[in-house]
Amino acid sequence: MRFKGKVCLITGAGSGIGRATSNRFASEGACVVVVDLDKDAAAETVRAITDAGGCAVAQPADVSCSADVRRAVNATVEKFGKIDVLINNAAVMSYDRVLDLDEDEWDRVIAVNLRSVFLLCKYSLPHMKHGAIVNVSSVHAHETDAGSAPYATSKGGLEAFSRALSREYQPSQIRVNCVAPGGVDTPMLWSNPAIKAMDRKDVLYSEPEQIAEVICFLASEEAATINGTTVVADMGLLSAL
Repeated sequence: MRFKGKVCLITGAGSGIGRATSNRFASEGACVVVVDLDKDAAAETVRAITDAGGCAVAQPADVSCSADVRRAVNATVEKFGKIDVLINNAAVMSYDRVLDLDEDEWDRVIAVNLRSVFLLCKYSLPHMKHGAIVNVSSVHAHETDAGSAPYATSKGGLEAFSRALSREYQPSQIRVNCVAPGGVDTPMLWSNPAIKAMDRKDVLYSEPEQIAEVICFLASEEAATINGTTVVADMGLLSAL
């Protein structure tokens, strides 16, 4: 078990990639802190893990809110004494073109997708030693669509932030990396108007469990030489453009 005795805090863990990643870490021996805005979804993830014999606790939180993040981090440290792995996965999408985009919607996407990563790192890092941070980016950071400006901007900023943070914490042996999935079989993918207009068999996508495997690898000692980079896990989507 690669993560036996480790404490892993995962955001957006109530569904999709976050839930699959929570299940994967728990199966590898980690105690998982399931953070999600939806307390029922967080509880469902915890129930699935504990029913399988794993260790998990729920911490409902709005990750864009500093007070909520501090509360979740403090509760984790009070219960487990440390944080070994931080997975920043929580994200929202917007599909309006710039001229039609409401300012509050821009702020919401940036807050959930980028500000939250800053907050989770800021308050978790003092409790981490020789740990790993994996931030879930997107191919939209590299190649995007019309109508995806806030999301693409947040993910591009996330990758830049991750590179900078990796330099700051390299002496502390805390690695910071990103994984950039392409389409993943989650509600976010199928809510995209362009995707909804396609026949499902023509959509190139992976399963959440496949992305969870990449995340676990980047957080493990097997990836000890990987730091400050982005692993693209997009089923070859970018290479085909």
